[in-house]
Formats: sequence, structure tokens, C-alpha cells
Amino acid sequence: MDLGPSARVREVLADLQSFMDEAVYPAEAVYAQQRADAGPEGTHVLPQVVEDLKKEARSRGLWNLFLPDLSGLSNLEYAYVAELTGRSPYIAPEALNCAAPDTGNMELLHMFGTDAQKQQWLEPLLDGRIRSGFSMTEPDVASSDARNIATSITRDGDEYVINGRKWWTTGAADPNCKLLILMGKTDPEAETYRQQSMILVPVDTPGVTIVRSLPIFGYVDQHGHAEITFDDVRVPIGNLLGAEGSGFAIAQARLGPGRIHHAMRAIGMAERGLELMVKRTMGREAFGGPISDQGVVRTWIAESRMEIEQARLLVLKTAWLIDQVGVKGAATEIAAIKVVAPRVARSVLDRAIQCHGGGGVTDDFPIARMWATGRILGIADGPDEVHIRSVARVELKKHRA
Repeated sequence: MDLGPSARVREVLADLQSFMDEAVYPAEAVYAQQRADAGPEGTHVLPQVVEDLKKEARSRGLWNLFLPDLSGLSNLEYAYVAELTGRSPYIAPEALNCAAPDTGNMELLHMFGTDAQKQQWLEPLLDGRIRSGFSMTEPDVASSDARNIATSITRDGDEYVINGRKWWTTGAADPNCKLLILMGKTDPEAETYRQQSMILVPVDTPGVTIVRSLPIFGYVDQHGHAEITFDDVRVPIGNLLGAEGSGFAIAQARLGPGRIHHAMRAIGMAERGLELMVKRTMGREAFGGPISDQGVVRTWIAESRMEIEQARLLVLKTAWLIDQVGVKGAATEIAAIKVVAPRVARSVLDRAIQCHGGGGVTDDFPIARMWATGRILGIADGPDEVHIRSVARVELKKHRA
């Protein structure tokens, strides 16, 4: 098992590091200022600085690196890329056209879309001309058990009629979001895991209403996390993604590589938090010397480094397994990294906040917002408890015989 970066990805990482240093990090303050200047009406409009970064990334060949068939990178190789973009999680992934939920949606269209669906939706997504959302979670049921999903998709002649209410549809508040991939029930009487289907819903379809964008600990993301109602929304039967009843299987295909991306970006956030922690404590003095000389601070620094290294190795192993045996064969490890990587990010970032004192909870540093992002990752794509349950079930099964 060789988990080290290949020669090819080392070249990509060198180019990406230059892009981060020369363009992305300097753009962070500009991004924040442009969002502030846009005011409430422009909260969800993509700042021009990100559009400029997208052009620059394309010119450097740093575009759509997440999709193996286009980039030539394996899941293991892309994991290293995702970690580096995670150091600036709000602009770097989008600059490379590698931001969630578009990456997962593009993977689904690439794997399961018809030629017509690919031409209409995948091509403009790959070109970065539009964005998309993924509508699965619902406010009225415990969505940790996806069998509870209640949104209905009913066949009516040459159309499907959709009725239901979704929330946490990331990306849908962005005016450039043109497509939703929605999961709902096509046959409530079918066997448990054949009741659900996925369908493509253009955002401008009559009956689709963006109710509000949900904040995360007070932070309002540019792309938004929308609550949406679907009232007698009609789309052609050709908008079905895959076959009726295949929604669960399609969802699992989407979540494998996507969790690698999330996990490595979380490790990137942790690395930046540790770097800021070290610089802050070395540059501030208290009680007769640098704060970094305090035993408790040195323990925090050491614990952070050890936690990051352990988490990274687990995620890289999982990416390697996906490359070798596919998502199904790596299911236990995928569940584990979903828990471990954000947990480590939260732990490291919390220490970094403490080391920054009052400044740590302000927006003068990126740590507080990254911690908020790390916290929601303990819930998004299924709460940690569900994934812990999956890991335990596999472990217990080994001994039941």
C-alpha cells in the first residue's frame, strides 16, 4: 500500500501551491470585502475576485481535478489536492471548479446521466458556467435515516410531479444555481431501498420556491444552504436520473469520493489552524516569555500534529481502497473518515482559537469560521452517530460467528 504522492500529483501540488500563495491567500481579504460591499441584496452573488481566480486557475491547468476521467488523477492523488484547497475552503475549491455540491452532482451526471442530460447540465457545470444543488435532507423527518424521506415524485403521463419540502440544499441560494438533483419517493410500496429515486429539477421550474438560506453559527455562506418547497413541480420523465428506485444506490455512489474530498479539506483546515496557532504563540509573550514556551501550549501543538497525521493516513488509506476495490469495498473506512477528519479539524481549530484569545472568535482570523464549518461536518452527509453505528456493526459482525 503506497500512500505517498505520485510524481504526477507532486507536479500538480507544486503548481497549486504557487496558485495558493500568489493568488488565493491574497484574495481572501478581497473576497470578504467584496461580500461586505455587496450588502444584503448581494449576499449570495459570487464576488468578482472568485471569477478572476477561476480564470487564473484554468490558465494554469488547475481545473476539474476532482474527476478522474478528465484529470487523470486517482482518488488517492486528488486527496492531496483537496487537502491543499482546504486551507482556504471558501474560495480555493470553487476557483478550481472542485467545490461541493457541484463535484458530487457532476460525478452523478457523469456516471448515470443520459447523453441529453450530460449535454444540458454536465457540460455547463464542467465549464463553470452554472452551479447546482443537491436536495435530499428534509426538515420534517429525521433525515439521518434516509428511508424517512417523504418528498413525493409521482408519474403523471410524460411528466413527474414533485411535492415536498427540503432544506440544507447547499448552493441553491446562489443566483447562478440552475439545477437541483432531488431525492424523493417514487414508490412508497416498494421494498425499503427501492422506494427512492433521483430527478433533475431546474431551479426556475414553476412551483420551486427558495424559502430562505440557513446560516451556520451566524455565518451566511455565499452559495447558501437553502430551504426549498416543491409544490406540484412538473418535470419531463426524461429528467429522471438513472432508473426508478435507484436513488439509494446512486446516493451511495455519490458519497464515496465526496467524503474523501470533505475529509481532506477538513485536514487542510486543521493544518492551517495549527500553523496559525504556532505563529501566534511564538509571536506573543506572557509571564516572561513566548506563549509557545508554556507546557500546555506545547502539548496542544504536539497533540494537534499527532491527530492530523493519524487522520491523514486514514483518509489516504480510504482513498487508496476506493481506487483498488471501489466504494462498496471501502464502505467502513469511508464511514470512519467522515467522523475522524472533521473531529480532528474541530479539535485543532478549537486549540487555535484558544491560543488567539479574543481574536480567535472574531473574523480577524479565519479560525472561527473554519471551526463552524468543521462543526457542521459532524452533521452534514449524515450525522457522526450514523457512521459510528456502521463501523460498530461491521466490527461486531466479525465476532458473531
